[in-house]
Amino acid sequence: MTSPPEWQERPSPNHDRRAPGKPVDILLLHYTGMTSGEAALKWLADPAAKVSSHYFVGEDGRIARMVDEERRAWHAGRSFWAGETDINSRSIGIEIANPGHEFGYRPFPDGEIRAVIALCRDILARHAIPPERVLAHSDVAPSRKQDPGELFPWARLAAAGIGHWVEPAAIAAGPVIKRGDAGAAVADLKQKFRDYGYGFGGESEFGEETEAVVTAFQRHFRPARVDGIADASTVATLDKLIAALRFGRSG
Repeated sequence: MTSPPEWQERPSPNHDRRAPGKPVDILLLHYTGMTSGEAALKWLADPAAKVSSHYFVGEDGRIARMVDEERRAWHAGRSFWAGETDINSRSIGIEIANPGHEFGYRPFPDGEIRAVIALCRDILARHAIPPERVLAHSDVAPSRKQDPGELFPWARLAAAGIGHWVEPAAIAAGPVIKRGDAGAAVADLKQKFRDYGYGFGGESEFGEETEAVVTAFQRHFRPARVDGIADASTVATLDKLIAALRFGRSG
């Protein structure tokens, strides 16, 4: 039995009541996307920012608790997953220090990921969060967000019992579905993404929104190539994830 992780208290004033009747059943992972971890900590605790998370994990592995889990932290923003739009009420948010795509995106240090794994395990031991609802910020807000991005080691978390994962299908030549396409193949693709949990608005063709969803999916589940094109590898990986959900397994 592992010991729970240690953290320091770094309270943020940016929180409110969770909406009644909504269980905590999502664990949402972010990167900070700022020039330094300390700058991110200060921003998450600044009342003018109007953003926060329940936890912060630094590149050195230190953990700060910022909002009590009983409260709604303000981390997801405008978002959607599996019919739910108030993701903040249903989730626990972890901000993971990394400059992000804007300020020099880089691999996450080993000590930081070890701390993330320990923290996630601790949270999952206390909340009924299914593996398939351990999500990236980009999953719930694909048109707005990229985090934690294609360098985040989702497979390593899955090996530690965190999240939903299958081995991505190999990239190979074959048919693709891309921006500008329309018809039955696009409709079928979008329905598969809906079945997994991703949201769509009203577009019927493969447009900007669909490209954003495909890109977000690739960042999480097929990071070897992130291009927003639904190639055979992307579609096969999505099919494997949906099948694994139906049979209650991953791997």
